[in-house]
Amino acid sequence: MSERKTLEQLTNGELHISHSQISCYQNCSLKYFFRYVEGRKAESVNVSLPFGSAIHTALATYYRGIKNGHVESLEVISDCFTTAFTLDVEASELPIIYNKTTPDKESLIAIGTRMIEAYYKSIDPNKYEVVEVELPLAASLYNPDRKPTDYKLVGVIDLLLRNKSGDLIVVDFKTASKSMSQEAVNQNEQLTSYSYLLIVNKYIAPTASVECRFDVILKTKEPKLQQITTTRNKADRKRFAKVASVVLSGISNRVFMPVQSWLCSSCEYMNACRDWSN
Repeated sequence: MSERKTLEQLTNGELHISHSQISCYQNCSLKYFFRYVEGRKAESVNVSLPFGSAIHTALATYYRGIKNGHVESLEVISDCFTTAFTLDVEASELPIIYNKTTPDKESLIAIGTRMIEAYYKSIDPNKYEVVEVELPLAASLYNPDRKPTDYKLVGVIDLLLRNKSGDLIVVDFKTASKSMSQEAVNQNEQLTSYSYLLIVNKYIAPTASVECRFDVILKTKEPKLQQITTTRNKADRKRFAKVASVVLSGISNRVFMPVQSWLCSSCEYMNACRDWSN
């Protein structure tokens, strides 16, 4: 792909769905209804969203520098995080929901800059070739019988690397308060969706396994980087296509219901959900 296109250009007005939308429906189809069907305005914003977005912006800046032949300083990457986070928070028209451990913007900037430093000092910029940064992809979504649906699957891959053997590696950035387990990573469907997009867009051979990695920056007292690798094969992609097909069927048949879970405490549609029940 010589010319970078946005997701809007790639879908060209066609029906499309992302992994985050599929995951939203799986976790709570009523939340999916409020956000993507009604287009309802959120009631609040959990601060983890602009925080995570700012971390992504800083790491994308770091890897774009490497791709262009130079390594940005830690100061530049840290400033990039601080600026992105500050602008996002100050531009929000909705209430920002903080938590007890990081009750304000300043405390999050402090922990965020330490997290960026931990990542920066843990990475060898010469170990891999940077192929793409924030790569947008779209692909026709097929059901398990290989029949095309009316939807395209879309997604943006945080980072695409190439190792010394010439193999591609999908990398997704995460922030978390505790380590991720290998089992959770092995079962993660976000990585499977990226594998599907790369295969259909002919970055990788159709039957090949795809190496994937989560770069998790732990939001602990002393932040550290956790890198967990896994692979996705043809069977994983077939299962993902089946899950996506079931989700699309539920959406088409307007099956929307609340699901009570630990996610409810930070949901941006809590009041709307209560009103729905009355």
